[in-house]
Amino acid sequence: MGSVAVIVRVMPESPEVNFEDLKRSLKAKLPGIQDIMEEPIGFGLKALKLAVVVNDAGGETDAIEQSLSSVPGVERAEIVEVTLM
Repeated sequence: MGSVAVIVRVMPESPEVNFEDLKRSLKAKLPGIQDIMEEPIGFGLKALKLAVVVNDAGGETDAIEQSLSSVPGVERAEIVEVTLM
């Protein structure tokens, strides 16, 4: 069984969210996060783009979305890309 890199876009509930606190909460919730970058969306809105390494077993991406969406301050999390490592 191999590993895959999953790129996830996390949209905060509001533009006033403290991104440093949100990053810490996301890393605590999902320890497989390798990198977090801020991505400008427009009109002052920003999203977070995360790179997560997980096993290529079925259902892992759904679990990532559900886990990250449950973090306080997160409106939604969506998988943008999945690639083999």
